[in-house]
Amino acid sequence: MLFYEPLFLFLFGPAVYLIYLFFGEVRLRRVIILFAASVIFYAWSEPVFIFLVFASVALDLYAAQKIAASSEQKPRKLWLALGVVANLAILVYYKYTGFLALNLDALLKALTLPGINIPQIALPIGVSFIVFEKITYLVDVYRGVTAPARAPLLYGLYVFFFPKLLAGPIIKYHDIARQFDEMPHADLDDFVIGFSRFMLGVVKKLLFADTLASGADLIFSHDVSALGFAEAWAGVLFFTFQIYFDFSGYSDMAIGLARMFGFRLLENFNMPYVATSITDFWRRWHISLTSWIREYLYFPLGGNRRGEARTYLNLWICFFASGLWHGAAWTYIAWGAYNGVFLVLDRLFLVKSLQRLPDWCANIVTMVVVIVGWTFFRATSLSQAGALLALMANPWAQSSMEIAIPEEYIVVALIAAAICVAQRLSLYVKDFDWVSAAQRYALASNSALSLLFLAALAKGLADPFKPFIYFRF
Repeated sequence: MLFYEPLFLFLFGPAVYLIYLFFGEVRLRRVIILFAASVIFYAWSEPVFIFLVFASVALDLYAAQKIAASSEQKPRKLWLALGVVANLAILVYYKYTGFLALNLDALLKALTLPGINIPQIALPIGVSFIVFEKITYLVDVYRGVTAPARAPLLYGLYVFFFPKLLAGPIIKYHDIARQFDEMPHADLDDFVIGFSRFMLGVVKKLLFADTLASGADLIFSHDVSALGFAEAWAGVLFFTFQIYFDFSGYSDMAIGLARMFGFRLLENFNMPYVATSITDFWRRWHISLTSWIREYLYFPLGGNRRGEARTYLNLWICFFASGLWHGAAWTYIAWGAYNGVFLVLDRLFLVKSLQRLPDWCANIVTMVVVIVGWTFFRATSLSQAGALLALMANPWAQSSMEIAIPEEYIVVALIAAAICVAQRLSLYVKDFDWVSAAQRYALASNSALSLLFLAALAKGLADPFKPFIYFRF
């Protein structure tokens, strides 16, 4: 069930919200209503996998109780390890078994040995986000950052909470535990602010991301040998804007929906394409993943406390793991390793070098690095990525066939680029804030947003639905 599908927009969403408002006077009722709605929401798409999630939730609760109850370090570590390994086993089995088998099969055949059967395992929606969030609960309890959930129902709600369930933001348990304990009741401001944010997400997804996706698909589906310099850059730029508007659009919908129910989720994007270094980019892009990696991987590896060489290695390992988390394919692994290299270079000298340049120039350099990375991310293979990058580096490369790119794709891409440029220019205006500006001109901004929302719905009903990019993760 997608947030912008008619089933959600006109039936499930309004029904759940009205039940929540009119029957949720008592805190326990609010918990039950939201939990039941979240389970139904997920079971609609994953009716089988949900039982495995329930079983792992029960294990988490039991392990957390054992961790909290023990005063000795060894059993605490054993229970933590059991819980973390059990969760990672779910992720590895569903996400990486096929990838590992495929590569093992290729290796065996290269050695002239009999191959193996490659299993076909369906990837459950949102499994990576669910597993990472469940790990935060166990680690938070182990570290003493938070107490075990007061009731199984509250922890179940944390895992299944439908606004963020499918593609984040990744909510760390200690960031949301108090809100689930208190279960705030939504008021009118929550509805207005939340629904406005939700509308913005729908506009980003349907009007921008889906149109840009069609442009990216048009280029990436062609034989690379038939493309030229212009077509290669067009395809990668289409995807560069597509992934930003697609994923930030989902985050807007998730944050908006949660706010409508009275919950405040942390932001997941902060104008990433204005970044002046790769380090700055990762402070702004998918903030919840970056902070998760820092708290639950980088610090346990030793962070920057074990010397410069170990710090560089830890940084690279973290972003190599980030690439692997994104998908079971060599292209994602290459993308993660690539970002890890530039984060190390930032720490060595690159940030200082970029700081000597004007901000706009450092922004352009950073965006070239980001765009090259997105080429690996979007490509179907490393060979396709390499061929596209070779074309992008050769201004004299000509296509061997005419590829007609519809004008609306180009127009939307130009508008998307203009929005990102406007974000960069806004940094030069003293005390400027986009939210404050929208509130200052509330009538005009809300009217424009409402019209765009209606246009987005019309487009969504007319065109085939395109799933969010991050659903596959």
